[in-house]
Formats: sequence, structure tokens, C-alpha cells
Amino acid sequence: MIKYFSLLLIITGLLISCRSKENSNTTLLTKKEGLKITPKDSVRFSFTFLGCNRVDRHQQHDAAVTNGSTANLEPLKRIWKEIAALERKPDLFFFLGDMVLAESTTENLESQLKAWNKLYNNKDFSGISDSGVEMVAVPGNHEMLYWHDYNVPNHDEWPLEGATQIWMNQMSDYMPDDRDHVIGMDSINNQMTFSFVRENIGFVLMNTDTYNSSTKENPYGLEGQIPTPWIVNKVTEYQENPAIDHVFVLGHKPYYVSGKPETGHAGIPEGPVLWPKLKENRVVAMLSAHVHDYQRMQPGGDGTYQIIAGNSGSPGSATFFGYSKIDMMTDGRIKLTAIGFDKGDPYYKPMPNSPSTIRDQTDLTWSKNKNPYVDYLLESSTAK
Repeated sequence: MIKYFSLLLIITGLLISCRSKENSNTTLLTKKEGLKITPKDSVRFSFTFLGCNRVDRHQQHDAAVTNGSTANLEPLKRIWKEIAALERKPDLFFFLGDMVLAESTTENLESQLKAWNKLYNNKDFSGISDSGVEMVAVPGNHEMLYWHDYNVPNHDEWPLEGATQIWMNQMSDYMPDDRDHVIGMDSINNQMTFSFVRENIGFVLMNTDTYNSSTKENPYGLEGQIPTPWIVNKVTEYQENPAIDHVFVLGHKPYYVSGKPETGHAGIPEGPVLWPKLKENRVVAMLSAHVHDYQRMQPGGDGTYQIIAGNSGSPGSATFFGYSKIDMMTDGRIKLTAIGFDKGDPYYKPMPNSPSTIRDQTDLTWSKNKNPYVDYLLESSTAK
């Protein structure tokens, strides 16, 4: 009997041991399976960008549409709320100009930017301000210029003296403390062009309407000015830095519009000098607004992209309002997504029954993009 119980205990022990090993193997297998299903394309770094939300002059005093900020309140609130609610919030949020109407006097500009700041810091209106997302802004032509017909062909917008200081007084909170910027004699006028690095990404921000004084040849100054040498040097420096793998250039005005280079009001006069240097230094994309539309182009069929995201609330040719997002993936891909909802008629009409959906999505490959976006060719574009 004793031998029988001893044998029974040995068999029971072996069974327990086997089950323990089986459970252990199951646990290990589960861990391995968990490793296998971990997404290889998870987001490592993310940023959003948009511009052109200001209302038209006809609505600037319409309390149902805007307030003292002259922002198109309904789409702005919705866009901020939706970005703040993203499961994977962006690390950066870029506002690329024309956030207010202005384009008149320094008094109007200052008043409107103050009101815009109140909107941004109003927790009931802005989901971004306390979301932990870093907000960075550059001015557009409506912040930097004034409108006047001096009977000069093809020109009716001119540098607004004093606008630079007003922007710095009201909007410096949206410029990174660790930024690099122009120094020397030109630093005062060029201080809204700057650069900074986040992780392995270099960002170069341009004020595409840098103030310039009147001259004998140009008695009212010139619009569309940028500190080209500084921008090119910074892009080259970032490209040569082994710690920086990707470079983006951002500013209000684009160089390419609807597939064609623009050096007038719709674009950048220095584009013919700037663009080849961007491509030479393998800049991923120039990100812009100004044109009231969403456009994606790859001029020349490969290399640097021109992306326009001027569809956040201003009237124009855009069929949808929203924002654009770039995700830097862990597998090395650079993923662009444009998200939006149908534009109302009139443009400031709330659209609660139009859900926000993906309107464009692609990987920003250096070789020819196999998924072109050609909607911009179907309609004429508006830049104001």
C-alpha cells in the first residue's frame, strides 16, 4: 500500500510538473505572439499643419460667424477639437498664417491677434491649448501686408510697417525658445524666419512676407520677400548633420500652385532660387497655405513635395475644410494624411452632419509617387 501511494505521488508530481511547463510555454508563446502583432508601422513622431482660417471682409462684423479675431469660428473650433481628440496626438501643430483678416492697419492687426489669442487660450473653445501639443505659428500676407491700389500693375498688397513688432508682441509664445534665427543687421526684420529640431527632424519656418523698406525702384516696398541665403544655409546645415534624417520647410506662401511655379502674389518671387536648393538637399516637402485649397504635388515627378493646406476656413476653391497630418513611422515611412469635412454653403455654415474623413493619404517617397493627387487640376484656385 505504501508503495502504491508513493507511486501515485510520483505520477501526480510529474503531471503537475508537465502542466506547469505547459503553462509556462503557453505564457512564452503568448508573449512571442504579442511581439509578432506589435505594429511595425507605429507612429514615432507626428505633426499637423494648416493655414487660412480668416473670414472674408463681408463677414468681419457678423457675430454669428466670427468675433474680434476675424477667425471663422465654427471650423476652427471643430478642427482644434478633433486634433486634440486624436488617439495619438501630434507632437507639433503648425499654423501657417492668415489666421486673422487684418491686411489694413497695425491697429486692426493688433486687435485681431489679441482676440485670436483669447480664443486659443479659451479651454471651452480650443482643445489644443491644454492638450500638450506644441503650437508653432508663422504669419501670412494678411498679418504682414496692407491692401491699397497704387495703380501698380499686378500689385495691390504692400509691406505694413510695424507689423513685425506686433506679431512678435502678440505671437512670440508660438515660436520655440530653442529656435535658431537670423542674426546681425537683418535680424529685426527677419526674426519671424527661424528653425528648430525635434528628434531627428529639422524644421525651417519662413516668413514669406518679410518686411522691406521702400526704395526708389519700389516706393511702396515689395511683398513676398524671404531671407533666402539664411534659409538655404540652414537647410544645407541640417542635411549635413548626421543626427538629422529629415528636413521640412514651412511658410505661408507656396512656390508651386496647381502644378506650376508661381513668383507673383500667389507664390514666392525667390522660388526659382530656393526650390532647386530644397531638392538638392533632399528636403522632404515645402508645407504651405495661402491658396484656399488642399493640393499635393511632386514637381518634376520625383523628390521634394509641395503640399498646400490652406483649407481651414477661408472662402475659396476648397471643397472640404480640415487639417493635414504627417506621421513619421517606425519603419521609416513618412505618411501624409489630409482629413476634412465638407465645406458649407456659405463657407461659414456649420456642417455637423458631414463627418471628418480621410480625403488624401500617401507615403511621401523620394522617387515618383505612385499615388498622385490631382484634384487641384479640376478647379481654379484662389489665393488672397
